[in-house]
This record gives sequence, C-alpha cells and structure tokens, in this order.
Amino acid sequence: MNEMLPPLPERMRPRKLEDYVGQRHLVGKGCILRNMIESGNLSSFILWGPPGVGKTTLAHIIADTLDREFFTLSAVSAGVKDVRDVIDSAKGRNLFSGAKAPILFIDEIHRFNKAQQDALLGAVESGIIVLIGATTENPSFEVITPLLSRCQVFVLKSLEVPDLKLLLDRAVKEDVLLKEKIIKVKETEALFRQSGGDARKLLNILEIVTESRAGEPEIVITNKLVTECLQENIAIYDKDGEMHYDLISAFIKSVRGSDPNAAVYYMCRMLEGGEDPLFIARRLCILAAEDVGLANPNALLLANATFQVVHEIGMPEARIPLAECAVYMASSPKSNASYMALERATQAAKDNPVAAVPLYLRNAPTSLMKDLGYADGYKYAHDYSGNFVDQEFLPKGLEGSVFYEPQHNAHEDRLKAYLEQCWPKYYGTEDDQKG
Repeated sequence: MNEMLPPLPERMRPRKLEDYVGQRHLVGKGCILRNMIESGNLSSFILWGPPGVGKTTLAHIIADTLDREFFTLSAVSAGVKDVRDVIDSAKGRNLFSGAKAPILFIDEIHRFNKAQQDALLGAVESGIIVLIGATTENPSFEVITPLLSRCQVFVLKSLEVPDLKLLLDRAVKEDVLLKEKIIKVKETEALFRQSGGDARKLLNILEIVTESRAGEPEIVITNKLVTECLQENIAIYDKDGEMHYDLISAFIKSVRGSDPNAAVYYMCRMLEGGEDPLFIARRLCILAAEDVGLANPNALLLANATFQVVHEIGMPEARIPLAECAVYMASSPKSNASYMALERATQAAKDNPVAAVPLYLRNAPTSLMKDLGYADGYKYAHDYSGNFVDQEFLPKGLEGSVFYEPQHNAHEDRLKAYLEQCWPKYYGTEDDQKG
C-alpha cells in the first residue's frame, strides 16, 4: 500500500494559502500577491526563483482559491500545438459558460522558444487566459519582450531556516506515513545544509533517511545519519536533477581552478542529465567576466559567441562549441581584479550615495548651467600630450580612491604599466607616490 503513495514532497504539498511556507514578501498580509488573490483581480505574472521554493504550489493554490480552471504545460515537452490547443479550449469554455479566464501554468517557461512564446501573446493580451509562468532563470533574458511587458515578475527566495524547520516539523507530525513512526530530530544542520533552501530537496532527504531506518522502532535523525544516508543513496538523491546546483558549482569551480578536464566532465554530466545548454553558456559568460577577466579579455568575446551559436544550432551539436569554450576558459590565465573593483566601487557608492559630481565634470547644455560653473575647468584629455591630463574625477571625499588593482598576468601587466605612467601617485612605486 505504501508503494502506491506519492513521494513525501507531493504528499506534503500545501493546498491552501494559509499552509504555504515562505515568500512572505509576496503572500503575507497586505502584500502584492495576497492582495491580488483576495481581490480576485488576477493578471498574468511570472514566478522567478530557485527550485523547491513553491512556484508550482503557489500557482495551484491560486487556481483553487479563485476557483479557476487550471491548465498546465511543461516547456520541456510542450510545443506550439499544445499551446494553441489550450488556448482554443479556453476560448470555447469562455464563450459558452461566461466563466472567468482559466489559468495556464507553464513550468520552466524559459525553455520556450520565440515561436512558442509568440503563440501565447494574443491570448494573454486579450484575457482569454491568465498566464502564470515559472522559471529558475532571469526572465529578462529568456522571455520575449512583448510577453514580458504583459506580465508582472515576482521573485521568490530560497527558504530560510525557520521555514525549513516548520516544514520538517509539519512533515514528521502530519504526513500519513511519518506520523505513524517514532521520529526524533536531534540535529538539523545537515538536513538544512543539504537542502540549500529547497523544500522539495529537504523532504526528499527526510524520506530517504526515514526509509533507511524503516525497520527500527525509533528513528533518531542526526547529522551523521543524514550524511551517511545521502552517500549510500546518491542515485536516489540525484533523481530529477536534484544535484543541479552541485554540478554547476563544481563546473564553475573547475573552470576557475584552471582544470579543463574536470570542467568538461561536469559539463557533460549536466548535459547528459538534460540541462539546458543555454544555462551552461550563460554561466560561461559570467565566468569570462568574473574569473578570467582582464587576464584574457578575449574570453568574454568567445563566451558571448558561444552563447549565440548554442542558441542558433541547439543540441546535440551545441555540445561542441560549449566544450571548446569551457576548455579555453579553464586554460586561460585568471584575474578577478575587475570584479573586485566592482565590489569596492559598489560599496563606495552605497556609502556615498549623494556625493556631488564635481562641477567641471558636469554637462552644461544651458546658459544658466554655464553661469553656475558647470563644465568650467574641465580639461579635454586629447588636448594634452599622450592624450592624458592629471585631473580628479571622483567626488569630494572619495579623491584618490583606488578600486581597480591590477593582478599579475601578461595583459594586466601592460595595463598596470600604463596606469603607473598616468597615475604614479596611485599605481606607482612607493618612491613615485612620495614624489
């Protein structure tokens, strides 16, 4: 009989908004999604967040609460015909019953191509359907602009420890199977760490651990037990892409660590598991800017070209440019100097949010601005020898701040030499700075 029951995450899926855990910034009292649900004025929107934070559950709860007909499609398997079939069905129901527009929920909407997204436009715009999309990827990159402009985007966050604890306690006390067992949760660190803020992963781990001790009169959950069970049941733990973020983390760290062999291996693991190749291509673009950086500026050009090629040709051929880019990136010298400059400058901008731009750096399009001294005293670099003139560009209070510190590699050595020539007081030797 137990074998016929669905997995624990499905058994514990909440059916009502009051049972929904997390995302209080959206569904808490007075917040935007709760207001939309309580008013009944439902418009199309996209839920963007990591796996296991309740995107699908929230869509079902909204449909049940508002008593709306609910259609669901997976962008992995659905085509344009499937989209049009749902729209035609919705048109027929609206025409004859006068009911409110049904909800069309599309999971992994970022995997829909332009033609599939175009097929949704008219129905969303005319109100034939209310679209709820779910995505783990930034919709600004993956959803076409006309469709995105017709949808609000709500960002869901990874669950916090109090949320995970609530889910854990609820499962142990209320699940049809677990409540029949004597379960004592002695330690939670391993459970929460391995779940990574993912409710589905947390409940999957809990099910693995309890099933591993099914014959025992009492189950005491400890960090050691959780770790041992996951090591013994890695195949189960990995089902349906549960190790998605572990693999991409290993891939990123392998490229950053200049190991082309490990990089290609983890890339192949992801592709064999059904990972979207564009997801990998995007990560390579980020790696090129963040980790290779100015040590090899060509890396970003290659990464961007790889993204475009992968987008155009698709699988299985997309594996080839992905492998080429991954190997090139891993084999390139590394520098995070520009990334660190960004971090330092961001902090300075937060600490000095209203620092005035020096008058001589401001534009002066009107006579009044000229009278006030705008642009007065600005030195045009190209009027000076070497196309450089020593003048201060930062606001008062930040003068002399150095955010970019070149690292030691062939390309940045050349950049540093130029900066030392221009700005010896900032980039030169101690003697230069004293002078």
